[in-house]
Amino acid sequence: MWTSPLPSSRSRPSDDVAGLFAKRPRERGRRIFFATDVHGSERCFRKFLNAGKFYGVDYLVLGGDITGKLIVPIVRSATGLYECRYGDAAYADLDEHGVEALRELIRGFGHYTVTVDADELEALQREDYRDQVFRDVVRRSIEDWVALAEDRLRGSGIRCFMAPGNDDFLSIDPAIESSDVVEFAENRLLQLDDLHEMITTGYSNPTPWNTERELPEGALRARIDGMADGVRDPANLIVVLHPPPYQSGLDDAPELNANLEMSLSAGGVKMAPVGSIAVREFIEETQPLLGLHGHVHEGRGTVTIGRTLCLNPGSSYTEGILSAAIVEVGDGTVLSCQFVNG
Repeated sequence: MWTSPLPSSRSRPSDDVAGLFAKRPRERGRRIFFATDVHGSERCFRKFLNAGKFYGVDYLVLGGDITGKLIVPIVRSATGLYECRYGDAAYADLDEHGVEALRELIRGFGHYTVTVDADELEALQREDYRDQVFRDVVRRSIEDWVALAEDRLRGSGIRCFMAPGNDDFLSIDPAIESSDVVEFAENRLLQLDDLHEMITTGYSNPTPWNTERELPEGALRARIDGMADGVRDPANLIVVLHPPPYQSGLDDAPELNANLEMSLSAGGVKMAPVGSIAVREFIEETQPLLGLHGHVHEGRGTVTIGRTLCLNPGSSYTEGILSAAIVEVGDGTVLSCQFVNG
């Protein structure tokens, strides 16, 4: 290895010459922490909030499908003790401390609890009443999350954006919109800094489950175009679009038959693209800087469409693991991209 001798005091190079060989600092961009599809997991959401300081990011972005899908009754008996069946486990004779530990366990996996007596448990067998209780519990959980985010992030200098996804009830929106810390990103063009703008929607193309935030491809494209109309510089635009681009490799999910069962072949579960044609065409035509997607938990990865880097961090919320991506963006360029799990 060739090395140069250290200069003596009599042969010290001038500052101009020394500057030619000095190591120049790498461009410092803006750092985004992106996670999605936490589906109500208390563990994942708390990790999301902690990630801002831990990773030294400028922006926290939580994509769609932020709420859970299941409510678990905890039954209060006449003795004042509690019992519950969760998964394959049965819990009996729980005191208040035991109930609190069980609630924490259930919330960690993205499910919700409701404490009932025998009569209320019977009432939950009615679909209309169960749906009403479930919606109320989900709404209150988002109110709690927003309050937690306000407590953790106020004054930190980290901006936090949240947008519901197709699986999320419309009724949770006011809880996010009312915050002065968490920014409700759905259907908005937002200015991140002097260079970068961001548009976001959690609406998806149609799914077999007919959720509240689904649109036909044409209407979904119109929604995206409506946000993008005011974009100043597409080369610095970040798009947070819940469904991945169609046939991008980020949207491969188990193929379902007419009974919503996974289709099998000799090689195992059949996979099929379920992403959005509207999202794909918008990216191909507009060529934004970065596409952040979710929706398909199995679709973890990156793909480049033209000049646009598209990514899906996937989701492992059922294990209490937060899957995310840290992306650093500069002027018209993605400086770095890294997947993290924790």
